[in-house]
Amino acid sequence: MDYDLAKAAHILAATLLFGTGLGSAFNLWRAKRSGQVPAIAVVARSVVVADWVFTTPAALVLPATGAWMVMAGGWSWTAPWLIASLGLFALAGACWLPVVWLQIRMARLAAAASRDGRPLPAPFHRGFAAWFWLGWPAFSAVIVIVHLMVLKPEISL
Repeated sequence: MDYDLAKAAHILAATLLFGTGLGSAFNLWRAKRSGQVPAIAVVARSVVVADWVFTTPAALVLPATGAWMVMAGGWSWTAPWLIASLGLFALAGACWLPVVWLQIRMARLAAAASRDGRPLPAPFHRGFAAWFWLGWPAFSAVIVIVHLMVLKPEISL
């Protein structure tokens, strides 16, 4: 694979990862604030689908294209900006994995509540709170990773 092609794939994957995550978070947050259980159920299901269609493939492409660029570009695996980026990527992944489970659970709970004409149950609200707070370190990590990838600053670890 050509370096520029790998770089383009890497940038596209990063864009999809961040954009899908931000769009999903915004839409589910807004749907929940509406208090309309049928809307929450639809959006929660869409968030799960978006994660499988966009976020998961992007999360797989990023390390593959990143590793290829490190090797092809002659970067050192011990460069502090790269070590920091990999650590932050691991942090984002550690936040994202429970978020996937929470999203699936919230979508099922919202669908059942909508189908039965009931309000959202307490486990949905607890799951939403955990989902919301796990998003902050993940999104923050991705923002810092983009900074590190673009600028490759000389930092001390």
